[in-house]
Amino acid sequence: MAFLYLPFGSWMGKVLEKEAFGLAAKDESGVLSPFSFSRRETAEKDVRFKVLFCGICHTDLCMAKNEWGFTTYPLVPGHEIVGVVTEVGAKVTKFNTGDKVGVGYMSRSCLSCDSCSDGEENYCPKMILTSGGKDYDDTMTRGGYSDHMVCAEDFVIRIPDNLPLDGAAPLLCAGVTVYSPMKYHGLDKPGMHIGVVGLGGLGHVGVKIAKALGNKVTVISTSERKREEAINRLGADAFLVSRDPKQMADAFGTMDGIIDTVSATHPLLPLLGLLKYKGKLVMVGAPTKPLELPVFPLIFGRKMVVGSMIGGIKEMQETVDLAGKHNITADIELISADYVNTAMERLAKGDVKYRFVIDVANTLKPTH
Repeated sequence: MAFLYLPFGSWMGKVLEKEAFGLAAKDESGVLSPFSFSRRETAEKDVRFKVLFCGICHTDLCMAKNEWGFTTYPLVPGHEIVGVVTEVGAKVTKFNTGDKVGVGYMSRSCLSCDSCSDGEENYCPKMILTSGGKDYDDTMTRGGYSDHMVCAEDFVIRIPDNLPLDGAAPLLCAGVTVYSPMKYHGLDKPGMHIGVVGLGGLGHVGVKIAKALGNKVTVISTSERKREEAINRLGADAFLVSRDPKQMADAFGTMDGIIDTVSATHPLLPLLGLLKYKGKLVMVGAPTKPLELPVFPLIFGRKMVVGSMIGGIKEMQETVDLAGKHNITADIELISADYVNTAMERLAKGDVKYRFVIDVANTLKPTH
């Protein structure tokens, strides 16, 4: 329908705007610096909110440095955004001023294609990224490393009152990224045995969510270093060192599904061996180089290797509601806005446990 492509906040062809400020990468160095820009006025179906916290996802680092080759500068990163509603449009029905809300990886879709009709707006061909995407009016979207956000009501998530907003922010990306494939592939049934490969920003949340769903959870890592952390603090039932042949042999054919969160190049054959007949290996990490896929284990075990990207709006709300019910938050390191470039350097080295979150409201200041 044509009206979906008109700029939200427009009147008589003119887009009304409000001043905003944030942090932006301006070239492939990825260094972030103060940046002033404009956000649209609150249209009749828009929600405006003050940004309190924003998580730093590895995608932010990749986009800031143009590692995937499609970044447009200046880029204001951030898609794990939480805050408090300050204004709602005249036709908004789901939210009121003062509500705790968030916005994740996408800020809009066509709402009419098959993907959108199935509640999987994340696969819509016209899905708009919250940060670094081209909106329907050809303006670039600016993410949550900024003082406030404006978003269409249908893409705003309600945050349960019992969750601290800083720890809840990463659920809008990391949380739904692991929840969505568990639900879609039937790996959310109590008693199922789920493997989680990698214990980083995605993996540690994956352990918590899988346990909340009633699963037996085994963390799979390349060394013993995180065994105590995985079992004693995060609540995993078991821990496997993927480079230990005996440990892997003992666990052969025991898992219903595996969520692979690793973005580095790694072998898939050992993971496929851990799966039961009809088991599923779900790739949610994004290695930049192709992985070798052995076919024989798939044929002889009717096993599947599949991919998954974030989740739809319904799944995103389900993720934070599940987190509210079980008091799940991400393990975070809260940082000030002036520490962001250092945090990006540490993130590139894997030096974070497990998610940086920017204290936007208290530390991001305008330059004038």
